Amino acid sequence: MEFDTLLLSRIQFAVNVSFHILFPTITIALAWFLLFFRIRFVQTRDPAWEEAYYFWTKVFALTFALGVVSGIVMSFQFGTNWPGFMELTGNISGPLLGYEVLTAFFLEASFLGIMLFGRGRVSERVHMAATLFVAVGTTLSAFWILSLNSWMQTPAGYDIVNGEFMPADWLAIIFNPSFPYRLAHKLLASALTASFLMAGLCAWQLLKGSATRGTHKALRAAVAVAVVAMPLQFLAGDLHGLNTLKYQPAKVAAIEAVWETERGAPLVLFGIPDEAARTTHMAVQIPNLASLILTHQWDGEIKGLNEFEGSHPPVAPVFYAFRLMVGVGILMLIVALWAAWKLWPQRRAPDTRLSRPLLWVLSGMAFSGWLATLAGWYVTEIGRQPYVVYGLLRTADVATQIPPAYVGLTLTAYLVVYGLLLVAYVGVLKHMAEHPKPTGLTAPTDASLGKAGA
Repeated sequence: MEFDTLLLSRIQFAVNVSFHILFPTITIALAWFLLFFRIRFVQTRDPAWEEAYYFWTKVFALTFALGVVSGIVMSFQFGTNWPGFMELTGNISGPLLGYEVLTAFFLEASFLGIMLFGRGRVSERVHMAATLFVAVGTTLSAFWILSLNSWMQTPAGYDIVNGEFMPADWLAIIFNPSFPYRLAHKLLASALTASFLMAGLCAWQLLKGSATRGTHKALRAAVAVAVVAMPLQFLAGDLHGLNTLKYQPAKVAAIEAVWETERGAPLVLFGIPDEAARTTHMAVQIPNLASLILTHQWDGEIKGLNEFEGSHPPVAPVFYAFRLMVGVGILMLIVALWAAWKLWPQRRAPDTRLSRPLLWVLSGMAFSGWLATLAGWYVTEIGRQPYVVYGLLRTADVATQIPPAYVGLTLTAYLVVYGLLLVAYVGVLKHMAEHPKPTGLTAPTDASLGKAGA
């Protein structure tokens, strides 16, 4: 396989985005968890809530730092790898990226210091307000980035003048047709990612005997959010699917491996799509279910890839990534319900303990949100190809023309550095979980959720 500049640039940008997106996916929702912990401490004066707050502010700070640094590196690539993109869409993408920077650096970063180091130095009201502003800042940052990405998926509110995209209606640009669905889907994904990371680290502390009373509070909160957010995510995904079918039917055809336009299309649970032969080998299908899910009609019509010859995405990566996303989501729902059933045993003795198998499962699922997020992101971005602005501007037309060797060299450097950073991040989280620093409290010696969490 020949690696030309275009392919290497795509891989490099994918590597950067894949690494960067891991961290905002945690911090967006984690900031709101921290606000909840702070409110509960002020309301109850239970030191366990303060322990939970200060342990997870450290996790937030570490995660936020990696997200900001990798985000800066990623923004540079608009100029180094995709100069044509900024040249042609800069009048729209520039302001939206600028608004994101303003919220990320001027709101989040400004109040992060107070949130981290303000204890005993500012009043509790100011400290809580700082936590609130950090949470609002993380959400606003996601708002602007997703607005731009959604505009690239479903462009609106623009005029094209001399080949350049010019803003004609900023409200139409920001609140483009797919933006509400994409924003809801991402915020719920963040809630689930943060919930399972929190539940996983808490379970690990219980297994290793390093749990504090704050561990139990955080675990209960994480499981409660996961149980609520997962069904909502399936609903948001369904609505997003309907929107995608309307505005990006080629992406849906690739997701479902629908080769020819048909009514009553079956849902392919598993299979091996063969783009050359235009068939799906060893397909396990449920008749009519794809049409029912996507059109809400038993015999609804699904356009096939035959109608998008030369302008549809590669089928296999979109097909597999979508099934990985859904599969992990179903597993997360099952585990969340199992944990909720064990954590709220109303008809059982109050000292019921979590079983070690459940604790191991929760620990193993700590980064499951990352897996689902990456799979969903690949469906979104690969499914948009061959366009960078859907239906209007092809990716190949905005790529850099520098020699492939230079892109390959920097790609290798990114892979090495990001790999080391990821290992270090997970290692630091493990160390923090095993060596917590309680805020003047004695950590419980067992995993009794009923007693320690009371």
